[in-house]
Amino acid sequence: MTSATNTPVPQHRPLEGKVVVVTGGNSGIGEGIVREAAAQGARVVIDYVSRPEATQAIVDEIVAAGGEAVGCEADVSKVADLQRLVDTAVSEFGRLDVMVNNAGVEFGETLATLTEEKYDLLMGINLKGAVFGSKLAAEQMRRQGDGGVIVNITSTHEDWPMPSDLAYCVSKGGMRMLTRTSGVELGPDRIRVVGVGPGAIDTPINDDDTPAETRALEAAVPLGYIGTPQEMGRVVCWAASDAASYVTATTVMADGGLMQRPGAV
Repeated sequence: MTSATNTPVPQHRPLEGKVVVVTGGNSGIGEGIVREAAAQGARVVIDYVSRPEATQAIVDEIVAAGGEAVGCEADVSKVADLQRLVDTAVSEFGRLDVMVNNAGVEFGETLATLTEEKYDLLMGINLKGAVFGSKLAAEQMRRQGDGGVIVNITSTHEDWPMPSDLAYCVSKGGMRMLTRTSGVELGPDRIRVVGVGPGAIDTPINDDDTPAETRALEAAVPLGYIGTPQEMGRVVCWAASDAASYVTATTVMADGGLMQRPGAV
């Protein structure tokens, strides 16, 4: 009889066999989501628009660890490219279970300085990409007939004004209502829609911060540190898993308590 001390402990893999698409999945928060989803047993489609070598490196590491992943070049501001993402999931893995609308850009523009060109570029990626990514994912999930999950990566700025970056806040506010409204619409189809709102996260967008700016940001976070893409990956995978089966049409804030500090909102 095998003793309890020698019995292997089964690895908990909440997304075992699920097919997950992650837009903007080859860097930053997207990469954190991709790597965590694969570690939890998901088969992953990694969307990218640049740095194909970075995408391939992630795919190779996942496959070497026994997982399944493919890259797909697609501009999320174009509906045809979003359709190609969904089609890639179906052609490679047979279905689509989780759509993560993560791709996004941010410009430091106020209402006074914002141009039409920058507005259209930002909205095309951040909001149009999420709206039509949700639409096409929901159509595929409806065809499958057994539900699914759409996760929208929003921000604390879906609620928290940031006058230095007006269009970004507008796009994230739009994603907030996309999450709530589509979550209600898709509930009868057993398709959950969950927003995840990161706060201050250590991504390439912070590379130009000075040490003083980093210290000030850390001091503003009640938990006292800047979050990581890996932490965001764990939150997103929780939202996509059966552990969150009764969560929909709402946003889960993952900000270290940032929005709860006095004067935040």
